[in-house]
Amino acid sequence: MYRSGLPLVLALLLGAVTGCGTSGETDDKPPAGGRSFTVAAAGDILIHTQLVDQAAKDAKVTGQGEEGLDFGPLMAGIQPVISKADLAICHMEPVVGLPQGPFQSYPDFLVPPQITSAIGEVGYDTCSTASNHTLDHGPAGVKRTLDALDRAGVKHTGSARSRAEAEKPLILDVKGVKVAQISFAFGFNGREIPEDMPWITNETSFKAIAAAERAARDAGAEVVILSIHWGREHQPNPSTSQLKLGRRIVEKTGIDLVIGHHAHVVQPMEKVNGTWIAYGLGNQLARHDVPTGLTEEGAIGWFEFTERGDDWDVEARYVPTLVDIPPDPEEDTVAADPAGAKDEEPQVRDHRLVDVAAALREDEGLTDEQRSRYRLAFERTQGTMLNRGAVEDGLRPLNDLPD
Repeated sequence: MYRSGLPLVLALLLGAVTGCGTSGETDDKPPAGGRSFTVAAAGDILIHTQLVDQAAKDAKVTGQGEEGLDFGPLMAGIQPVISKADLAICHMEPVVGLPQGPFQSYPDFLVPPQITSAIGEVGYDTCSTASNHTLDHGPAGVKRTLDALDRAGVKHTGSARSRAEAEKPLILDVKGVKVAQISFAFGFNGREIPEDMPWITNETSFKAIAAAERAARDAGAEVVILSIHWGREHQPNPSTSQLKLGRRIVEKTGIDLVIGHHAHVVQPMEKVNGTWIAYGLGNQLARHDVPTGLTEEGAIGWFEFTERGDDWDVEARYVPTLVDIPPDPEEDTVAADPAGAKDEEPQVRDHRLVDVAAALREDEGLTDEQRSRYRLAFERTQGTMLNRGAVEDGLRPLNDLPD
């Protein structure tokens, strides 16, 4: 699924990962039922100023990227997992600007379009684009964002440049199965959808979600996946409204999987009425001005679909991730001792998105502090994922921590 230009070290890592399955088992077993495919889905991609600075720094080292920015090294750590899936889904939360800027961070995001190239190269097939930031820069921002995803070869749904585009369901052929993705957001930070463009983005309502599923089925979809921007920011527990709407969706529609975003921290997964709901997958890639520890942690949901008669059986897994964050420049100081020696340099020098279990398994140059931080991220994500009883429905990590 990964396009081209994969460095040798990543190619070797990919070979290692694709040769092993959950908890070390091989994944070459034939499916127990009919057709089968895998889905990887991750949390919010939200490019803050510090990540733009990192991409500029990396471009000087790699000599690659576009217009002086290379987001590839930043995202490379998750490439083996994302590219392994038959269908990989991202959540593109912000609006893109022009390649050379100007760029903006919170509250009205305007981020480099170069991030879409990295999204495509890491292996994502499609992105949801309905979020509370979709209308940050009006119709022009929507168009730039979707144009950039098109250039990167990444499909998208949730916002549109025309009525015709909005009314055509996104359906992808995944190993011979027609899989639809639909995308909705709870609101747009007080911005109203233009009266003459009611189709520009999808605002959440049960009626609208149910209608979108029906339209996808009428267009031939055999599986429908809902990406939904909902809940309360920075709250690891799903809100009452999330719980109520999630249950209504899985009880009253035929949607096969619900993928949640917006909280910027990991929230649980739960199987309700036979359907998995990932309430919130945290941040895939972000660097908030005030990191909390939780905002750097995320999860990639891994879902194995197997056809059994007229139904789909779905097994759920998860991959804990972490954005390594170096100290702020003004904090990156060293004090001389009386002999003139200096303290050790900071342990983390660059922003990097990592698959924590894979990083601990490889253990290349990790410090004791990094090992401890990665284990904390894994264990905390695991505790959150399982706190609504999902272990009884078979939820477990795609790969365990090494001993």
